[in-house]
Amino acid sequence: MLATHLSEYAGRSDVLVLALPRGGLPVAEEIAAALKAPLDIFVVRKIGVPGHPELAMGAVASSGNVTVNTEVVQSLGIDATQFRAAYLEELRELGRREHAYRDGRNAESPTDKVVILVDDGLATGSSMRVAIEGVRDRHPARVVIAVPVAPRQTLDELSAIADEIVCPLVPQAFYAVGLYYANFDQVSDEEVRASLARAARRRNAA
Repeated sequence: MLATHLSEYAGRSDVLVLALPRGGLPVAEEIAAALKAPLDIFVVRKIGVPGHPELAMGAVASSGNVTVNTEVVQSLGIDATQFRAAYLEELRELGRREHAYRDGRNAESPTDKVVILVDDGLATGSSMRVAIEGVRDRHPARVVIAVPVAPRQTLDELSAIADEIVCPLVPQAFYAVGLYYANFDQVSDEEVRASLARAARRRNAA
């Protein structure tokens, strides 16, 4: 469905599909294959609240860009020391994942490209926001967000910094991304590597 909405970008040499791993890879692989576009990753990590890692108080990208969810930080009384400790931990994990996922392949450059940023869905949008900012720093021609599902408020907020948003499912009552999947099992590091390897083989064979 997402690829159909993105059909204007099919077969173009200036398009790059970037997945937010791990969950964004299965979605992005299908889009890249349909559009006949290269696939790569843009690693982003949620900075979780101490003791509640699923609650985002910010996000950090491998580019070094970081966003802070000021509302969460202030409401829970998170101090600068706590935030920095969590940030550094996620930065280390980013480095590990970059090394593990690429298997020695160089990162695709987004410069002067139409970059399609893909995730399995959006909730607060913290991870996507820091991904957009990180990609913008590398001077793409255009930044497109492509996700299956997201709440209207998050899409409205991200529309201020993205050139285009494709999201076919915008429920009035949004609770969690996983509720809109028949299978929302955790995507493993091995699956990420396999997806990127398949995409590389497809590109080499083209």
